[in-house]
Amino acid sequence: MASFMDNLKEKAKSNPKTIVLAEGYDERHVKAAVILKKEQLVKGLVLVGDTAKIQGLAKENDLNLDDGFVKIFDPTKEAITEKYIEMLFTAREKKGMTKDHAKDLITNHSIYAAAAMIADNDADGMVGGAVYSTGEMLRAALFLIGLKKGIKTLSSTFFLESPDKSLFTNGISCFADCAVIPEPTPEQLADIAKATAESYRSMTGNEPKVALLSFSTKGSAEHESITRVREAKKILDSQEVDFVYDGEMQLDAAMIEKVAAQKAPGSPIKGDANVFIFPELNSGNIGHKIAQRVGKCTAIGPMLQGIAKPANDLSRGCSAQDIADLAVITSLQVK
Repeated sequence: MASFMDNLKEKAKSNPKTIVLAEGYDERHVKAAVILKKEQLVKGLVLVGDTAKIQGLAKENDLNLDDGFVKIFDPTKEAITEKYIEMLFTAREKKGMTKDHAKDLITNHSIYAAAAMIADNDADGMVGGAVYSTGEMLRAALFLIGLKKGIKTLSSTFFLESPDKSLFTNGISCFADCAVIPEPTPEQLADIAKATAESYRSMTGNEPKVALLSFSTKGSAEHESITRVREAKKILDSQEVDFVYDGEMQLDAAMIEKVAAQKAPGSPIKGDANVFIFPELNSGNIGHKIAQRVGKCTAIGPMLQGIAKPANDLSRGCSAQDIADLAVITSLQVK
């Protein structure tokens, strides 16, 4: 049986995109380029960074740069860099950014040059964060690409594929938010729920069943963190969203039918959730890593939600395969 990632790869092949690997001077990005090129998962690739460094890594890893499939963008050598500097300066001048600061970011920090390429429609999506921190990656994306129209909340989701296909829907679930917002407000939790439901539906083709998680199920405890989850549900109630959801509920009530019947009788989730919205970042980050390391789930992501054009953040402990997989996810986000 094909894995979830295998299915995503086939979808990506049917409508390939051009993806920027924002830290092309890191060997993992070059190795990822080898994978993506060999499997023809993208239309083309751009490696951002020092030309000589990337050429050396390409030679060491048998990556052919002569056929045009993989291109190098060196911000210190390209004429269009001046345009990118002006774009960043214009976007952030009112926030106090100087022209010299914008020049430094674009020419010396590759994720900013990569984000400028996406903002200027010179490529379809970007992947970065193998070298830079999540905070820096998010700043580059927000400064240059910005949020989708009408979206106020930037968040992230992980896709988890369980070896037990009886769990979730065919073993596939989403956990959010696991990387961005430390303590989301009720409004942000509602936004995260909507964005993650959309992500789950678009990537899996299945209908989302969204559980707003807590350490309480339907009033079994009281705490300000529980109140935020309840308020988030009320916001969703007022918006007539197009997916099934419920909360507040504990994880077992969200995913085990017998427990749901006891703790949350009448819940539309019925112990069959496939999208899990965590009350804050601690629980989301810990939860997805427990699922991955203890539950033996395959974790794919994080996929950023709310950015106007696809830009995704890696863990600094990522492998070349992780980068290649996230490039596939990124290409599938392109509208």
